[in-house]
Amino acid sequence: MSDHIDYSIAQLAKLNIHFIGVGGAGMSGIARIMLAKGFSISGSDKADSAMLTSLSALGAKIFIGHAAENLGSAQIVIVSSAISESNSELIAAKAKGLPVIARARALAWLMSESTSVAVAGTHGKTTTTAMLTVALQTAGLDPSFAIGGTINTAGTNAHSGSGSIFVAEADESDGSFLAYRPTGAIITNIELDHVDHFANEDEVFAVFEQFVGSIKQGGFLVACGDDAGVNRLLKQIKRDDLTIHLYGKGANNDFKVDKLHLAPKSSSAVVSSTGRRIGELKLAVAGEHNLLNALAAFAAATALGAAETKLFDGLSSFTGTKRRFELKGEVDGVKVVDDYGHHPTEIKVTLTTARNLAQAGRVLVIFQPHRYSRTAAFAQQFSTSLQLADFTFLLEVYAASEKPLPGISSLLISKQMSSTKVKFEPSMVEVVNEVSVMAKPGDVILTLGAGDVSSLGEPILQALANR
Repeated sequence: MSDHIDYSIAQLAKLNIHFIGVGGAGMSGIARIMLAKGFSISGSDKADSAMLTSLSALGAKIFIGHAAENLGSAQIVIVSSAISESNSELIAAKAKGLPVIARARALAWLMSESTSVAVAGTHGKTTTTAMLTVALQTAGLDPSFAIGGTINTAGTNAHSGSGSIFVAEADESDGSFLAYRPTGAIITNIELDHVDHFANEDEVFAVFEQFVGSIKQGGFLVACGDDAGVNRLLKQIKRDDLTIHLYGKGANNDFKVDKLHLAPKSSSAVVSSTGRRIGELKLAVAGEHNLLNALAAFAAATALGAAETKLFDGLSSFTGTKRRFELKGEVDGVKVVDDYGHHPTEIKVTLTTARNLAQAGRVLVIFQPHRYSRTAAFAQQFSTSLQLADFTFLLEVYAASEKPLPGISSLLISKQMSSTKVKFEPSMVEVVNEVSVMAKPGDVILTLGAGDVSSLGEPILQALANR
């Protein structure tokens, strides 16, 4: 990587920029912003997608499949972390001596001339980033944003705004979020994940401590005062120039929610700040976790100077993001929901929300573990979290970029669960057939995981309709 090189936005505008793996959530967002600024962009990905079609319509030169000649007249190459060293375009770029830049560094360049906020945390980053964006938009600030998921109302994951604020989701999975150097940051929670990169919990906390250290002088940090991981981190922070705003339900927080009401499809709470009642927060998304995500967004937006009443309006208009407890449809009283949750803590929260949605009905889960390393590390915790479902179909592990680990499969999870509540079924076709036969009016079918399990929503709805 050539990450020691820095470019201003004006310098980037003069270059031919090529993206390897441009169809990914993070990469496509950066490309979209650059296209909006009039940059010359080309990119490739292994398979066609709606995202690639959209980028092509915006003016990018898109290639399906990877080949050295796709580089064309590129002067700089931006590469996804999912791209292997054996990629033909990456090899050709290095052979030509082209600067090869990681995705996070490219995003940092786009953020560098703005008042930036980086949203980090083990869970809730995408939703919190999207909530902050929508709230700021409603307040009339038109921020630029780059999010690892698509905002439902906007239909996009990135935008080059006319305002001075840039909001970015900050992914800690490989430590690359240290490149951003934001004006302010949000940390929703901290615990061990991404065990392919972090050997233990201490390494996770070390990188988050560095992340806080990367916030610009005199900046701010919004952090969840209810989270044990956040409180451990706060004890490690040595900086005295940061303004720290804690949020949560506990009395120690600067921004607080109480009088929570958790309906099947919505939620509400009263928001106060240092004892001052600000108003009632009403959300069109369910779950206590989303009230906390919204409170984090509210705290950060006020730190940026946005009007409180406008922020409540914006948050109330938020309808979610793709793959975050997304209702795919309903047939004969059976709801089909898709969620990205792939960590035991996320699964527990998602199933609690699904249980509230189902009310007297059952929660039927199709779970696809993501990565062999995560399955090996958290098999016991997965089995415990999945006990909250009435029945779970376990697909085989989605490898992502990992090679199989000996003895590691979804059977590690199913063997630790009651045989009356789980079935290991690696065939997606069989799972669709079985869950559609099993489901009754009032039930919720939940497709769960960060892999391609999300593709089952439509087939399930069709199978339900054909019963």
